[in-house]
Formats: sequence, structure tokens, C-alpha cells
Amino acid sequence: MTDTATANPVHDFIARTIEEHPVTLFMKGVPEQPQCGFSAVCVQILDHLGADFVGVNVLQNDDLRQGIKAFSDWPTIPQLYVQGEFVGGADIVREMFQSGELKTLLAEKGLLEA
Repeated sequence: MTDTATANPVHDFIARTIEEHPVTLFMKGVPEQPQCGFSAVCVQILDHLGADFVGVNVLQNDDLRQGIKAFSDWPTIPQLYVQGEFVGGADIVREMFQSGELKTLLAEKGLLEA
């Protein structure tokens, strides 16, 4: 067994969560009560679009908070994943929303409520 094959429970949790939920937002707080402005913006955008998403509170565990940054090789939180692919953080989500790209992406993947 190689080092890369050894179990990393945080990495496994992140990968499993992204695989099980088509739209996943790793955020500070929960969707009902975001604990940072950037997370709140992402929640508002996803709610506005009618996207069904799961919010994962990275503040519940420091290993998770650091692990998601290593998993995506992205230094900030929140982080949005759509069907297993990393979309971006708050600024990218906001820009994609304003340009219509985010709505198009979610619609093309069949992830917007009718």
C-alpha cells in the first residue's frame, strides 16, 4: 500500500460528500445561518436561483477547514462544487451569477428547480 492509498478520513469525507450531493457548498456556518459574508453571498445566490444544495460547515472541525483547502488547492472558503467539479469561491460564484453563467451551468446539469 502506498502513502497515497492510506486512508485520509477528511479527504474521504469531502470526496464522498461531493459525490453524494450534486451541488455542495463548503462554507462557514450553515445555509440557515452563515457565519461569514462570503458564505452568505453564495447561499443567497444559490437560493435565488432555486438550486437544491447541501451546505457543509467547515467551522465544525479544523481538519475539515484545512482539508477542503488542500482538496481543492484553493485557499479560501466558501467553495462551491457542482457534480463533483470545483466551481470556485465567493468572487467567482458572484461573477458567474452576474454573467448568467452559473444559472446556465446549473440548468444544463438539470440542477435547477422548475
